[in-house]
Amino acid sequence: QVQLVESGGGLVQAGGSLRLSCVVSGRTFSINVMGWFRQAPGKEREFVAGISWSGGTYYGGSVKGRFTISRDNAKNPVYLQMNSLKPEDTAVYYCAARRLNTIVPVSEAGRYDYWGQGTQVTVSS
Repeated sequence: QVQLVESGGGLVQAGGSLRLSCVVSGRTFSINVMGWFRQAPGKEREFVAGISWSGGTYYGGSVKGRFTISRDNAKNPVYLQMNSLKPEDTAVYYCAARRLNTIVPVSEAGRYDYWGQGTQVTVSS
C-alpha cells in the first residue's frame, strides 16, 4: 500500500503564491507517476500537473507557465509551486500516485491507484 499526505494549502490573494507538498510513504518503489489534480465545487476533477520518476513533467493547460511540479533528489516529497494565483484556481487539490508509466497519459485521473485526502486552496480576488 501507498499513503499520500498533502499539505500547504490555505488562503491567498490573487497574484500570490503557495507551495503544496505531498509526502509519499509505503511501497513507494512501485510508483512511476505522481500527479496533482484539483476539484472545485460543482466541477469535475481536473488534471493540474504530473511528474514521472524519470523526471518528465506535464501540465494542464490552465496552469502552464504558472505552476511547477518538482521533487527533491530522493523523489519525495513532490511539490507543486503555484504562482500568479487566480480566483479560478480555488479548489481542493489532491496528490495522486500510480504504478502505470507514462505510456498512459498522466492526465487521466481514473488511472491513478492512490490518492491523498486533499488540501483546500482558496484564492481571493
